[in-house]
Amino acid sequence: MLAPDLLFSLHFLGGSARTWEPFSKALGETPVCVPIDLPGFGNAAGVTGFSIDAMADHVAAAIRARAPARFAIAGHSMGAKVALALARRSEDGEPGLEGLTDLILISGSPPSPEPIPEDRRGKMIAWIDADPDTRLREAKAFVRANVGDALDPETEARAVADVLQAAPAAWKAWLEAGSHQDLCRRIGILQTPALILAGSEDADLGVDAQTALMAPHLAHHRIVTIDGVGHLLPLERPEALAASLRDHVRDRPRGDTSRAAAISPSYAALIASERVNSRLRAALDERAEPDDPAYRPEALDPVEFAILRTACSRVLPAPGVDIAARLDKRLASGAGDGWRFVALPPDPEAYRAALRTLDAGARAAYGRPFVVLDGRDQDALLTLAQRGDLSVPETLGGRLDGDRMRFWFEDLRADAVRLWLAHPAALARVGFSGIGAGGDRPGPIADGLPGFHQVGLDAPEPWEPRPTHGETVR
Repeated sequence: MLAPDLLFSLHFLGGSARTWEPFSKALGETPVCVPIDLPGFGNAAGVTGFSIDAMADHVAAAIRARAPARFAIAGHSMGAKVALALARRSEDGEPGLEGLTDLILISGSPPSPEPIPEDRRGKMIAWIDADPDTRLREAKAFVRANVGDALDPETEARAVADVLQAAPAAWKAWLEAGSHQDLCRRIGILQTPALILAGSEDADLGVDAQTALMAPHLAHHRIVTIDGVGHLLPLERPEALAASLRDHVRDRPRGDTSRAAAISPSYAALIASERVNSRLRAALDERAEPDDPAYRPEALDPVEFAILRTACSRVLPAPGVDIAARLDKRLASGAGDGWRFVALPPDPEAYRAALRTLDAGARAAYGRPFVVLDGRDQDALLTLAQRGDLSVPETLGGRLDGDRMRFWFEDLRADAVRLWLAHPAALARVGFSGIGAGGDRPGPIADGLPGFHQVGLDAPEPWEPRPTHGETVR
């Protein structure tokens, strides 16, 4: 893919087009940085329309006015959520946005509600309408609280002036509505190559938040952490941002190229033989098809799906088989084994609630999302679920109590094992040769119908492949 010609750049809450000046100088002219004042900020402080959709309309108009053949969008914090909305429009075929090549998401506000402590949110809303002295003091404190190391005086003064220039209505609209808005299902999973950048000192939207809440929406992405940086990367380290962008354009992230689970040659030969009914063979061949590494969940939203993938990797590691994707398909189809625990809601709802509870448990116990914990801590939480001891207050995000989490975890284990054992690679591993009970030819065994003749213990048929157990198949 060719490099973009233009980079439309969207600023953070309280920023402006001026936010991008140091980065633009460091970047040069490939691509050309086109900073945009979002409604209510910078030179657009008098422009109304503060919802995410209205801001996306504002940016889309600026893109259409330039009519670039190829363009990228950089979104910083608040601007990232707008950038994601524009990327969804582009991938859905909105006229004038067809040329999108890349997303650059910097300390990005994710499609999920932004993880800001409510007390801080309330304080930020309160001071924006205060007297001038209070506003100046709080604006300085806001800028300083969002950097790793102090900005130089000139850069800090410009940043503070931008915050003070922001329309209070736009500021409050973001904190009260935009940052709360849940676009998980609407954004879905984007195919546009993306670079995710996070500062190591960013408390709310650092690498943990980007991994758990942003990355699940991007099929082809790379996460880069910039050491020593807080939330304001374009102002703190514009040269590092420019270098990361150049690296991204030179070597865009590609999708997962993992292969399907390998089936031993002897078992593949059995599947292909006349001993296997053609309908069964077709089903086995379908199950052996490689899973889509960029699978788009249907029953779960992308964040829930990422939690499920992580949990499945702990419950039953199955290289080459995406158990989570197969389980999501099953949930979306409504198919199942015909029963459920009476204490649990229908399966899709139970899975969504349990996965959110599992993540809330991780945050309560470790202060981090479930997907970023190490395997030992993930196993500890799953063990609590197994015992019925994972209880998270509703105020902290819990949706199922300990008993219902125990029931759900029993369902998860059963679903994972059932889906794995349906795969020919698993059947080969355990040496299940029951698939060779009969082919398509009618008639009794005496007339040549393939089947079993040796029925004693430890008396396999000559044609039965031996189990591979844990052997590596090449």
